[in-house]
Amino acid sequence: MERLIQLDNLNRQEALRYLGSGGQTPDDAFMALMKDCEKTVLAQARPRYVYRIFDIRECEEGVCAEGTDFILRGNSIKKHLKGCEKAAFFAATISDGIDRQLRIAQVSDITKAFVMDSLASVAVEQVCDKFEQILKEQTQGYYQTFRFGLGYGDLPIEQQKDFVALLNAPKQIGLSVSSSFMLIPTKSVTAVIGLSKEPVKGVARGCQTCKMREKCQYRIKGGHCNG
Repeated sequence: MERLIQLDNLNRQEALRYLGSGGQTPDDAFMALMKDCEKTVLAQARPRYVYRIFDIRECEEGVCAEGTDFILRGNSIKKHLKGCEKAAFFAATISDGIDRQLRIAQVSDITKAFVMDSLASVAVEQVCDKFEQILKEQTQGYYQTFRFGLGYGDLPIEQQKDFVALLNAPKQIGLSVSSSFMLIPTKSVTAVIGLSKEPVKGVARGCQTCKMREKCQYRIKGGHCNG
């Protein structure tokens, strides 16, 4: 099912962290730019999500979604969903209006483009956070794992196309996958949340299971992304 989400504001402090502010307070001119970019992102965003809940079972290759031939492949997702009877497969996007604005800014004002990009990333994360709360309300009696994205750990990003097709996301929310398995619109997310009748931990979030760990700017600066 497809749903819309309303975003009234964006977490500017989180956007500053994405920009690598290092905890320093930006000057008034920069904060004015950020406020202007936030208005643009909120005006252009059309946050939507789609999801399906499947009964799941562990199989040799990973985790099978019952009633389909789709398998979440890899040991990371197998560990993450251990003890879960069900899983929510979901995709979220803030739609392609943001991509157009980013392309314009990249030509006319690169600083504005960076700020807008960070705020757009915050926007899609807030959509995912809101979805998690909605899912919790709709699956009372179940404990949730955190969301586990395609491409995280050893869950192949090459499964994007089949995952998106399984959700009928192209039709439902206008989400597609490029030949290099990147999501279009770019400010989009695909992920899995485990559901269990008993408390579960899932695998630990952290740098060791992240494919970006060698290039991550947060790690280079001695921090982390909270992922």
